[in-house]
Amino acid sequence: MGSIETTKYILALWEKEYEAPERFNFAIELKNEGTLIGGIDVIGYEDGVPVIGYCLGRAFWNRGYMTEACRCVTAFLFSRGYDRVRIDADAENIGSQRVILKCGGLPETTQDRFVESKQKTVRIRRFLLTAPKEQKAAPL
Repeated sequence: MGSIETTKYILALWEKEYEAPERFNFAIELKNEGTLIGGIDVIGYEDGVPVIGYCLGRAFWNRGYMTEACRCVTAFLFSRGYDRVRIDADAENIGSQRVILKCGGLPETTQDRFVESKQKTVRIRRFLLTAPKEQKAAPL
């Protein structure tokens, strides 16, 4: 599939997923320019705990954008009654792990997992973020 076809396919998939009330996709853009630079999503739930994933254009790394987006999304999820959020990161992706740690994530486990997009097994570090007591809302 070419990039236009791939984009159309992904957007159609997202539109269908938006029908589920527990599905969240957020675009990350530069406010002043209106430029899309990445995204952060709830990619699933494990035992009722939202799992988020994110990506950011390489040109925008190391500027604090993902840390800001991650803090906003986790605060949003905490305000909706979730008291925990999970994020997994490739053990070799030090930048991603720094984002998670800055957002209050604590390492939980490390495991090897086959990643289809990379067609190889990678070591994954799992982090858990817990809502501050003053941010916890009533369960949904």
